[in-house]
Amino acid sequence: MRRIDAIAIVFAFFVFGGIAFWLFRISGLDATNAGVWSQVVLVGVLLAWVSTYIFRAITQTMTYNQQLEDYQKAFLTKQLEAMSPEEREKLLAEVEAEKNLAQSPTDPKT
Repeated sequence: MRRIDAIAIVFAFFVFGGIAFWLFRISGLDATNAGVWSQVVLVGVLLAWVSTYIFRAITQTMTYNQQLEDYQKAFLTKQLEAMSPEEREKLLAEVEAEKNLAQSPTDPKT
């Protein structure tokens, strides 16, 4: 997110609060109650927004994580393309050996 985007979000947040205040005033509440209820609405929106960030952080679906994963996949693909056929066969054999080792049951008595 760019700095201007963050500034725009904060500005929109305050404008939304003002609109909520005036909607409560128009609906018949006095200034104090309209202020309280507009703050309740703003805090609710803020908590919902923060909860989406926390959810994305826990599930690691944030932009940085996606970019890092895409970069790693592209890097490994390029490395694989740069390998000779013999090196690829050797790598595939090593992967198969490790897969078979991981799938074989370990017997502590042997």
